[in-house]
Amino acid sequence: MGFAWRSRKGRGWTGPAARWRAAGRRALALVAAAVWILGLWGGAGPAGPRVQAQEGAPGGAGQGAGGAAGQGNLNIQARSAVLVDATTGQELYAQNADELIPPASLAKIMTLDLVFHALEEGRLALDQQVPVSEAAWRLSVQAGLGGPSAMFLEVGERVRIEDLIRGVAVASGNDASTVLAEAVAGSEEAFVRLMNQHAAEIGMKNSVFSNSHGLPGGQQHVTARDMARLALHVLEAHPDILRYTSLKYFEWKDFAPQPNYNRLIFRDPRVDGLKTGHLSEAGYHLVATARDGDRRLVSVVLGAASDALRVGESQRLLDYGFQQFTNTRVAFGENGRQGVSVYKGARSQVTVEPATAPVVTVPKTDAGEVRTRVEMQEPLVAPLEKGQRVGTLTIEDAQGRVLRTVPLVTAQAVPRGGFFRVLWDSVRLLFRNLFA
Repeated sequence: MGFAWRSRKGRGWTGPAARWRAAGRRALALVAAAVWILGLWGGAGPAGPRVQAQEGAPGGAGQGAGGAAGQGNLNIQARSAVLVDATTGQELYAQNADELIPPASLAKIMTLDLVFHALEEGRLALDQQVPVSEAAWRLSVQAGLGGPSAMFLEVGERVRIEDLIRGVAVASGNDASTVLAEAVAGSEEAFVRLMNQHAAEIGMKNSVFSNSHGLPGGQQHVTARDMARLALHVLEAHPDILRYTSLKYFEWKDFAPQPNYNRLIFRDPRVDGLKTGHLSEAGYHLVATARDGDRRLVSVVLGAASDALRVGESQRLLDYGFQQFTNTRVAFGENGRQGVSVYKGARSQVTVEPATAPVVTVPKTDAGEVRTRVEMQEPLVAPLEKGQRVGTLTIEDAQGRVLRTVPLVTAQAVPRGGFFRVLWDSVRLLFRNLFA
């Protein structure tokens, strides 16, 4: 038999059920207050990432992180050398990669990079004619007296931008570099400021330029690692540059055709760029790129003792990269996508995918021995933009060494949900945080 008590105010009987209802109302009021304090319309508060481990399935790319195991016994005969896979950004070989060395004509890769940026932004046009300054002409005169390379421009003549590009890419014309620098920035000095600003923006941490052509003058130096980074940037941002760096000869006016200083162009059909350089105090440089099937490599050799040696050592690097390594694609979700729950959104899930193809470069003997870790931001709270980064896919080798990290991004936008969706998910998040 239940117990009951009469209210002192004479309002009838109250029992256990009524007391439970009253307690429930008080609890709901407390929850509502807590929700309001935590921010009914705001985020969900701090939450740690969720990590999933899964074995990678062999099968190519995101932002480069880490290098592939093993460098063989190459022992490149140069002051510095680097080999990088252009798809994954992974270093496959590095030798004194951060030694500071004068760039010589490798500075012209940066010059061409800035010229192509100006073309894409509409500040220059390929058929635009620009004047040859006295400063540029003097470099042409020096070349005629046995000095450094030139396109042999005349002071005051007007030359097409595309002809100047070919003159730099193939004949390594110092006069052409100067004219291009003046066309982009108004003066050589202003152009050098752009060079160093751009170098910092793309991650060339240890490089400084003092002119557009690389001839001695001022403080300037680069590293093999920085030059590989510049080459990767150029290949990604301006793939059309290979139309010029792959030319075997430069023909201009009635001069005899000038052969490309990059002799690898003539001996290896896979090679289609990029640039040579030479100064007596720096040695012989070559930044080369080659494509074999769906793979592209970038090799950097700085400070070789001769032209023949820089060509031969670059060839050894490229052969090593193509023969010893392969690119393998790892699995993610179902068909490269995965659904993830979303709070406070117009829909309850969002599709997440790698920002770029999850490919790694590994020794051919280890192609099936990669694994992945997924770290997902939790909880995901709307609104979410398309392409918003919400996690990371880390790809490791069998020993747990990180090969690459690839951002995970949303495949579509998720707008904020209606009032009741936001209210309900706010309560869910409250209890999630309380009992996590």
